[in-house]
Amino acid sequence: MARPKTTPRTVDNASVAEVTLQQFMEAVADPVRRSVIAQLALAGHDLSCGTFDLPVSRSTATHHFNVLREAGIIRQHYQGTTKMNSLRPGDLDARFPGLLRAVIDSCVRERARPAGRDTPGPPR
Repeated sequence: MARPKTTPRTVDNASVAEVTLQQFMEAVADPVRRSVIAQLALAGHDLSCGTFDLPVSRSTATHHFNVLREAGIIRQHYQGTTKMNSLRPGDLDARFPGLLRAVIDSCVRERARPAGRDTPGPPR
């Protein structure tokens, strides 16, 4: 008996040409999504959804990944049954020059800031 043919899983990634500045800014406004951006930037390679350290439920994390994907900030693809995530610096730099780099730098600084410190500068 012949096995049924299966099609590989795919993810519809946004065309960065269609992403608006407002959509991009709204996506990076949320601290959980900024944490995803920082973790991807610090890793320097694709990460699976399950490897992120996020303070939200799995279903809420899925929502945040979707928002980032729809804003063109991340690209998702399947590696077997695992959904992988990567940043899209080249695509976004062509659309909004320097903006993703500025967001990444800010996200990494924000992630490194000690708890309880809302603003940079000398201790009060």
